[in-house]
Amino acid sequence: MVDLPKKKVGIIACAGEEIPEGTISRVAARMVLEEVRPEDTVTLCLPLFLSGDERERAFARFYPTIAVDGCEKLCAKRATEKYSGPVSSYLVVDKLLQMRGLSPGEGRHKLDEAGQRAAEVVAQEIVSQVEGILGAKRIVAAAPKVATAPAGAGTTCACASGIPITQVKIGGVSVGLVALEPIFEQFYQEGRQDGPGLDEDLMKTVKLYNHVPPSAEERYKAALLEEYEKFCRRKRG
Repeated sequence: MVDLPKKKVGIIACAGEEIPEGTISRVAARMVLEEVRPEDTVTLCLPLFLSGDERERAFARFYPTIAVDGCEKLCAKRATEKYSGPVSSYLVVDKLLQMRGLSPGEGRHKLDEAGQRAAEVVAQEIVSQVEGILGAKRIVAAAPKVATAPAGAGTTCACASGIPITQVKIGGVSVGLVALEPIFEQFYQEGRQDGPGLDEDLMKTVKLYNHVPPSAEERYKAALLEEYEKFCRRKRG
């Protein structure tokens, strides 16, 4: 298996501001990212995700991702599943608060006291889901106080997560492929530098980490083989 960076959990939160639950989603996610489990989580930006940012989408394709939505519209969950694949887990803030008998408060852009309490409860639920995914249960004695200021430098985003992405021209279009360099390195170290079936094997491995449209497989195989040949020439000097 290709050696990729340490497994982390991505958190993609609701971007809506028309209801308090949207702000609660983002504040709760920030608590987890900055104060509770910064070593195990990264943030995914929903607007960047929707606009086509390849690193955001690549992270969600390879790593487990939790969608935190403010309401039943499920914008974060649906966007993730449309562009990357099924989420590992998700929660709906308004539904969770109803189950706990909590009010979201009245603040839409800045949380009031009720909204802060709600965000702490949501943060605890996110932490529980993160720990369930990573299989590393630990007790969180008390949720930290909610910060209503913009996210600080402690937050790690998907674009800084270390996932290697290589841009490759396929049919005249630039496509970002996850883990291409590590895949090439693995094949090179195994002595697979030429021979029959090499293009098929490259394709099979690349497809473990990337979506390849069935209609474009032949173009991908040709492009991958060409890129791998360049890689081998560079390695040989």
